[in-house]
Amino acid sequence: MAKVDSFLRRFPLTVPLKPLMAVYRQVSRLMYRVMPKGLFTRTFLIIVTPIVILQSVLVFVFMERHYQLVSRRMSEAVVREIAAVVYVLENYPQDPDYANIEELASRALGMSMTVTPLEPLPPPTPKPFFDVIDQELSQAIGQRIGKPFWIDTVGRSRFVEIRIQLKDSILRVFTRRSQTYASNSHIFLVWMFSTSLVLVIIALLFLRNQIRPIIRLANAAEAFGRGRPVENFRASGAREVRRASLAFIDMRRRIERQIEQRTTMLAGVSHDLRTILTRLRLQLAFLGGTPESEAMRKDVDEMSHMLEDYLAFASGYGDEDIQKTDISLLLEELEEEAEISGHDVTTRFEGPSDVEIRRLSMKRSLSNLVTNGCKYGNRVEVLGRIENGWLTITVDDDGPGIPEDQREIAFRAFHRLDLARNMDETGSGLGLAIARDIARAHGGDLYLEDSPMGGLRARLRIPA
Repeated sequence: MAKVDSFLRRFPLTVPLKPLMAVYRQVSRLMYRVMPKGLFTRTFLIIVTPIVILQSVLVFVFMERHYQLVSRRMSEAVVREIAAVVYVLENYPQDPDYANIEELASRALGMSMTVTPLEPLPPPTPKPFFDVIDQELSQAIGQRIGKPFWIDTVGRSRFVEIRIQLKDSILRVFTRRSQTYASNSHIFLVWMFSTSLVLVIIALLFLRNQIRPIIRLANAAEAFGRGRPVENFRASGAREVRRASLAFIDMRRRIERQIEQRTTMLAGVSHDLRTILTRLRLQLAFLGGTPESEAMRKDVDEMSHMLEDYLAFASGYGDEDIQKTDISLLLEELEEEAEISGHDVTTRFEGPSDVEIRRLSMKRSLSNLVTNGCKYGNRVEVLGRIENGWLTITVDDDGPGIPEDQREIAFRAFHRLDLARNMDETGSGLGLAIARDIARAHGGDLYLEDSPMGGLRARLRIPA
C-alpha cells in the first residue's frame, strides 16, 4: 500500500482509474483484516491455495470434458445396440416367445432383453440434479430410436432398466451401469486427492522446520528486549534466517559488552567521587558545628544523594539477575518503609502475585513513584494486579498533579516541573526517568494519568 501511494503521488492517475484504485484499497484493507497474521499460516495458505485451485480446475475440466465425453460415448454404444435390436424386431419376423432376441442380447450384447405385451409406460421418477446416466441415455435414445421410453437409474443398483414402447409390444432391457458410464473415474480423483494430501503433509513438516528457527529468533529477541536471559540460542535454519540470527547474537554481545564497560566505568567514577565526598565530610567534621559548616554539610549530603541517583540512572541495574518475586510482599515492604518515614501509604495486591522480575530494580522504581507521591501529596495508594499476562501497578496520590501536556516532559532526565511541584523540594529530577527506564528494561512502560484521588496516577505495566 505504501509503495502504491508513493507511486500515485509521483504519477497522478487519470480520473477513470481513481475509482479502481479506491476499490483496490478497500479490497486490500479487507484482505488484511481477513487474512491470518501468523507466518506459518500465511505460508501454508501460499502452498495450499494454488494446489486447491489447480485441483479444482482439473476436477472441473475432467468432469466436464473427459468424464461426460466418455460416458456419452458409452451410452451411445449401448443405445446403438438397443436400436439394432429394435430395428430387427420391427423389420424381421420373430418366433412367438422371442427366444432368439433374448439369446442374442445375452450372448452377443451382454444385456438382458425381454419383449412383453403392450402396456402404458410407468410415470417418470424424480431424478437427481446431477445424473449423467439419465441425461446421456435419454438424449441418445431420443436421437437414435425416437420412440417413447422409460429409464430407471435411481438407486444404488448395479443395473439400469430401459423400457421402449414399440408398435405392439414393450422392449424391456436390463444392462449393467458400468456399460453406460465411466465407472472407474473416481480412481483418478482418489489418486489426485490422496497424493495431494501426502504432499501437503510433507510440505507442512518441512515448513514447520523452516518456521521454527524464526520463532526461536523472535522469542530470543523478545526475551532480550524484556531484559531476560537468552539461553541456548544458536543460529539455525535457512541461510537468511541464520544471517538474521547471527546478526542478533552479534548485536546482543555488543550491547552486553557496552553495558559491562559502562558499568565498570561508572563503578570507577563512583569510587573516585565517593572518596572525594568522604574527605569533604572529614574536613567538615574538623571545622566544628558552625552555621557555615552545617550548610556545607547539607550540600555534601545532597551531592551524595544526587550522585547515587545519577549512577542508578546511568547503570540501569542491567547486571541484576531475574528472580521469582512476590509483588505483594514487595509492596508491603514499601508500605512499611513509608510508615517509618512518617508517610500515609496503603498498598494492596489482587490475585496471584508471583512474577519473574529484577527485584531490586523494580523496588527502586516503585520506591521512586511512592516517594514522589509522598513528597507532593498527603496520601498515597498503591494497587497491583495481574491481568491478561501483564502486571499493572498504579500509584495514586492526592497532590497537585501534573498537567497533561507536561507529563511526557516529566520523564526527561534532570528535568523538574517547578511550576507543578514545590520549588523548595530538593531532588535530581531523575525519579520518573529511573522508574520508566526500569519499566522499559522489563519490556513494559510507565504512564502518567489523572488519579481518582485528585492528584497524579503513575501506572507501571510490564509482562508477567
